Amino acid sequence: MNNARFSGVTLNDVARLVGVHPSTVSRALDPARSGLVKEETRRRVVEAAQRLGYRPDMIARSLQSGRTATVGVVVADLGNMFVTPIIHGIASALEVAGIMPVIAETQDDHVRFSAILDHLLSRRVDAIVTAAAREADQAILESAARIVPVVVTGRPLPGSSLPQVIHDDRKGGEMVARHFAELGHRRVCQLRGPLDVGNFAQRSEGFSRVCRELGLEEVVLDVTGDRPVIEEGERLMRALLDQVGGPDGLPTALFAQNDLMAAGALEVLNELGVAVPEHVSLVGYNDLPMVDLIDPPLTTVRYPSLEVGKAAGDLVVKLLEGERAENVCLEPVLVSRKSTAPPRSTQ
Repeated sequence: MNNARFSGVTLNDVARLVGVHPSTVSRALDPARSGLVKEETRRRVVEAAQRLGYRPDMIARSLQSGRTATVGVVVADLGNMFVTPIIHGIASALEVAGIMPVIAETQDDHVRFSAILDHLLSRRVDAIVTAAAREADQAILESAARIVPVVVTGRPLPGSSLPQVIHDDRKGGEMVARHFAELGHRRVCQLRGPLDVGNFAQRSEGFSRVCRELGLEEVVLDVTGDRPVIEEGERLMRALLDQVGGPDGLPTALFAQNDLMAAGALEVLNELGVAVPEHVSLVGYNDLPMVDLIDPPLTTVRYPSLEVGKAAGDLVVKLLEGERAENVCLEPVLVSRKSTAPPRSTQ
């Protein structure tokens, strides 16, 4: 019977083995209706279905219910360690509801994102969750939302009416500026990520606002990153060195707006023999795995990726059950490690 699932086992076959009507089998194997069947009968049906290798016909079920039990999950970069816990969180929340995620990657390309949405909608997914949104993607996501529920997570879309599960990036940026001030730094700089991505725009705003409030001098770098990756951290660090005339002109504290960019900046500083934190303090963002193991361990703002993913998955399930959608915003936490210290003049 090991190959029974490939031999056309039907509800009728299970019903004959148990000695009940096929409709009873159908109810017993449906999580939403199994409570209508006596527990002893339900147990016998499940055992018989397993013995025969029966698998429900999802196509037939979707025709009956109008649902495919699939949700599109769209991310920017599957190789980014920030993304993986978000996917895990979404998948775990969907699994409880018997829903399968269909995962796609935009590579931060708007045209590719649009094509992915069209493809997912043609496959009749029940909903879409995106952790890849940039400012230019808002219109296509709101268009898709006229067909199926769309939930934005990971990357916020300020001003959009779409339901969102996000993190308080503005507060995170504020925390970094206050951390620098508390250590005694007076001249600081941001290595900013792409400002058409809501996270980086809000981190920038929060950081700059507190710098103004506390009287810190913020050296504004003339360029921003195109993608939040290591190579962009390296490029921005070199651009800053050119702008300030070399290592001696550097601010005493740098805020790289994610951990990958911080790693790129650190690589350039190491090449030039600029010691962290003795010469320059450095802060990242996200608290990716193993940033506590680099030299020096990186001070960063913890982004609760797994929790954000779970909350997004839960929100999708609620929407599919007809419940009201309320936005969720999770709090940041600053994790102080050895990459930050008071400036040398105050040590």
